[in-house]
Amino acid sequence: MSNVTGMSDTKSADKTSDDDKVNWFAEFRGLALMLLAVLAFHSFVAKPFYIPSPSMLPNLLVGDRLIVSKYPYGYSWASITFHMLPRGTWRLFGGTPEYGDIVIPVHPERSEDYIKRVVGLPGDRIAVRNGQIILNGKPVKQEVEPDMLLPYDVNTPCVEPGFEIVMGKDGVQKCKVPVLRETMPNGASYLVIDALPDQQLDNYDEILIPDDAVFVMGDNRDHSADSRASVAQQGLGGPVPLANIGGRAEFITFSLDGTADWNPFSWFGAMRGDRAFTTLRPTHTNTPAKQD
Repeated sequence: MSNVTGMSDTKSADKTSDDDKVNWFAEFRGLALMLLAVLAFHSFVAKPFYIPSPSMLPNLLVGDRLIVSKYPYGYSWASITFHMLPRGTWRLFGGTPEYGDIVIPVHPERSEDYIKRVVGLPGDRIAVRNGQIILNGKPVKQEVEPDMLLPYDVNTPCVEPGFEIVMGKDGVQKCKVPVLRETMPNGASYLVIDALPDQQLDNYDEILIPDDAVFVMGDNRDHSADSRASVAQQGLGGPVPLANIGGRAEFITFSLDGTADWNPFSWFGAMRGDRAFTTLRPTHTNTPAKQD
């Protein structure tokens, strides 16, 4: 009886040992499928984006994290995350941005994403004179707005000419910046900074935007390498082909002031709480703007 029981215990132990073995193939397959699902979601639905430069001040700050939707203008090689496909002019379900949309153009030579605002559509004639956009022969409306107070922190050091560090009503130092309200022909309205006169990019000779391209500019007109700037100037070298647009910016998820480090607990103190879920779609006037 004791021998039979011993044999049974041995078989039971062997079976338990077999059950405890890890099926590494199944584990790797599961991880691969999960990775493919994430890549597909980032390529065809939405992807997070980080703002590394002040070119879109005052509307986007360094340290903002936002969501970019991939489907509004259709799909191209630029839609695929990490730009793993070769460049091309093809598009599926292609659409055209609207004036005022914030889009993600890819640099014409490097696999580097920019973030800019659409100010010229296919077939438009566009020029810039003394910092003001001339669209189809008519100046785009610009109005002086009260100075805007931005956070004053590591990511917004407030060192650009025309910026000023002031004390806010809450007793916290702020960065005061001069702003203009720009209103496009479709009524899309947003704030821009053009504090310095006679900058190199304040004047741009008129061109005709091709039928398959848009003209984009940063909201911080004094410090933006955009369609006005050549590739040698780190710019986009003119109108951006629609096939090079990787998506549309939708809203800010959260924002960090630059004091965070690798310790996750430091992230909470670095949060700019008032920026979460701020929409990035331009406001629209009730009627399209009349150009002066």
